[in-house]
Amino acid sequence: MNPSEVEFLGEKHLVSIVPNFTFNVIHLISGPIGPFRAGLPIKVPIWVALNLKQQQKCKIVHQEWMNTEKLQSVLEEEKVNKLFTKMPSSHYMDESHLVLTHAPDDIPDVDNVRTAIKDIWDLRMSKLRSSIINFVQTEPTRTYAKLDHLTELEICSVRSLLPDALDIILYMDKRCDKSQGDTA
Repeated sequence: MNPSEVEFLGEKHLVSIVPNFTFNVIHLISGPIGPFRAGLPIKVPIWVALNLKQQQKCKIVHQEWMNTEKLQSVLEEEKVNKLFTKMPSSHYMDESHLVLTHAPDDIPDVDNVRTAIKDIWDLRMSKLRSSIINFVQTEPTRTYAKLDHLTELEICSVRSLLPDALDIILYMDKRCDKSQGDTA
C-alpha cells in the first residue's frame, strides 16, 4: 500500500460536523448519511465533511484528540516510553493533514496543533528508524519484529526499506557461510 492509499482509507473515518443546511438522508454505496439538520451535529466520513466544507455548508468539529494539551500529553508519553505508544487515532496523520489543510479555521490553536502533530510524527519516525537499525544489526537470526501501536502510514513509510535491507543481510549471510565452508 502506498501513502495515497492509506490516506484514502483514512478518509473513511468519521468526524462530527455542524451543517448549516437541512437535507434528508443521502444513500451512498458505503451506506446512508444523514439526515442533516441545520445546527445539529452529525458524524460523517472525512471526505464528506471536506466536500461540504468546500461548499461552505458545514463547520467541522475538531476531533477530541486534536487539541494542544492532549497532543502534548501524547508527545511526552512517546518520549518517555521506549516502545511505541497507542495513538489517539489509527489515522492521526491522515486525518490531521486533511482537516488542517482544508479546514484550519475550524481548529482552535491550529498552529500549535500542527506543530505537536509534526513533533509526534518526527519522534515516532526516529524511533522506528532506530528500531529497524537495531533489528538489522543485533539480531541476524530473528525472523520477526513486533510492531505494536504503529499506524498504517508509519508502516507504509518504511515498507520499501525493510525487504531490501533483509534481502541484503540474507545475501551477505549466505556469502559468509559459503566462504567459511570453502576455508574449512
